[in-house]
Amino acid sequence: MNNFLGDAHKDESLVVEIDSGVAGDLQVPILKREVAIMAGRFSQLLRRRFSDDTSAVAISLQFMEFRYREVYDDTPLEHWHSDCRTRIADHPDSGLCQLISRLKLQLAQIDMLLIAGLTEEHEGFADIFRTLHPEGQPLPTIGLAAQLVCPDGHDRSSLRALIEPSEGNYFSIFNSDGEQPFFTRSLRLAEGLWSWLHGIDLWPRKISVHKIEPVSAGLSEWLAEDEVQQISQHLQLKSAFTLMITAETLESAINRASVLCQYTNIAYRIIEISEELDSELLRLLQLHCLMRDVIPVIHLPSASGSSVQRKVDFGFYPLPVIVCTQQSGSSGSLVDNRPIRCLQVQPLSFTSLRSMWRTLLPELVGEANQLAARYPFEPGQAQLICADLQQVASYSQRSLSLADVAGAVRSRSASALSGSIRLIHPIANWSSLVLPAAQLRQLEDAANRLFLQSKVLDDWQFLSGRRGARGVRMLFSGPPGTGKTLSAEVMANVLGVDLLEVDLSSVVSKWIGETEKNLADIFNAAETTRAVLFFDEADALFGKRTEVSDAHDRYANLETAYLLSRIERYDGLAILATNYRQNIDAAFSRRLDFIIEFEEPGFEERIKLWQCHIPKVAPLCRDVNLPELASLFPIVGGHIRNATVSAAYFAAQAGSEITRQHFFDAIRREYEKSGKAYREVSRR
Repeated sequence: MNNFLGDAHKDESLVVEIDSGVAGDLQVPILKREVAIMAGRFSQLLRRRFSDDTSAVAISLQFMEFRYREVYDDTPLEHWHSDCRTRIADHPDSGLCQLISRLKLQLAQIDMLLIAGLTEEHEGFADIFRTLHPEGQPLPTIGLAAQLVCPDGHDRSSLRALIEPSEGNYFSIFNSDGEQPFFTRSLRLAEGLWSWLHGIDLWPRKISVHKIEPVSAGLSEWLAEDEVQQISQHLQLKSAFTLMITAETLESAINRASVLCQYTNIAYRIIEISEELDSELLRLLQLHCLMRDVIPVIHLPSASGSSVQRKVDFGFYPLPVIVCTQQSGSSGSLVDNRPIRCLQVQPLSFTSLRSMWRTLLPELVGEANQLAARYPFEPGQAQLICADLQQVASYSQRSLSLADVAGAVRSRSASALSGSIRLIHPIANWSSLVLPAAQLRQLEDAANRLFLQSKVLDDWQFLSGRRGARGVRMLFSGPPGTGKTLSAEVMANVLGVDLLEVDLSSVVSKWIGETEKNLADIFNAAETTRAVLFFDEADALFGKRTEVSDAHDRYANLETAYLLSRIERYDGLAILATNYRQNIDAAFSRRLDFIIEFEEPGFEERIKLWQCHIPKVAPLCRDVNLPELASLFPIVGGHIRNATVSAAYFAAQAGSEITRQHFFDAIRREYEKSGKAYREVSRR
């Protein structure tokens, strides 16, 4: 006998052996068995209604009867008139049994489920329903299903409560045409349900579902915390509550949620909710999670504008829900009348970071302390870096080094930078700086504070539990050209990281709330790269707060308050540079670890600057006297650098060596650019 379903529809995990006294030695899935019985029941119904019909209905009858005999041969249909739930319960691993149990389906709902599923099972059933449907659709109507489920006309009105979503039937498995009279509506199954019954993990098309491999390296201490242990117990009990996990980045919150689910040994799916998720699709999402018995880990990305609001209602969901959000993001509204627990993700301790790097990068286990100090990443981010390093090692056929780690961090972070950040690969070192000894010592102290952070804060327990204990915040104050930007580059080079220079013109926005969003992106990029964050002309962002006279003043002050909080939480090196220290808000000054004044260089410093900016191979004329230049022109290092370059171009254009007059002409141009009066110097 031909098998109309084909082997592709067979789910071997659900195969059951039919009693040989009933259907020989056939092996068929329980779902196929129940479909066959439903086909037989429908053939009986149609034969009663169309007993004298020789049209297409009669051919349909033959098809349905054949579908029954294909499974059960000559076993009388009356043999299966007992409650189908008894038969299905004998196969607890089948999707059909799990669906009935998890949704607590009544017998009439199971019958209608099988009726609606017939058209999904074979095109022959779709042709039959098209013949019987008043509008020619290849679907059964609720009225046709009612004739089979309620043959005597009893309880037809109760079908409404079993089909239409309501408070008592919130997770309805059916969709119907709402504008048609009830019993003429087409009966459809919820999207993806029938495929899932066949063992296909298919989710609705408009729902974005992910399954990531959690990275638990370095999270042992976190999992052992009392708060996390209490939440784990609630998750294991599968009680109805909502867990809000908030972290600096959304990826970090999602990974922590995944690790927590893995630790408690519960199934989960990561689901992104967008603005387009309406109430009907949200109900469908919950239905799919419930029938799979999985915990939804809801990914709420930051809203793209202040007017966007997402209403997320899990009030009827009987299992735990985990919602992941970003600290600085606006994620919409969670409407939930269930208990809510909040879990704030804190940065990993030095011990955890060291354990993480030892686990993820065993090739550099001896450098774990350095890695933990330089790159306090979240485990998911660290694993991506390690994957890049493994590829580097396989290509180069050599051992990895700290320089390779720095390169991998630089490469991965550069691709994610926004247009408001300029990435600088530092090349300047201590020898490039010409500063008084006091300023140089402060720069060295700041670098050492980052290098020795783990010993002082973790081993010696200083500032234990204090907010803003990690990281270093510095203010460079002084006239333009005195070496503020160069010093920031030297600091980045000493720390072995990049320099992120913030373009303030791209950050500050006239739109309310947009500046905070831009700043959040900048700090997230800096957290990812562990680079030195450099705000030049910082008084545009870190300036004094004003008296509130209108809405714009109020929001400007909110931006300043956000900056105060965010820069305090930054674990790396943040440098603010300003020409006028008095313009910086006093609240920022209290949070700064170092304030370095960059003054105009004295005579000795100017000689060193001229020597520093003129290469040894430059063709200087014998009449050039650097002490003379330093004595005659009290200019800053930036002007000296520009003057040396201009003088070189003058000489190249003239086809001669670089003469004293070339330097004078170049210096005159620098004076003119800065609006200062140039004192003429006699020729010799």
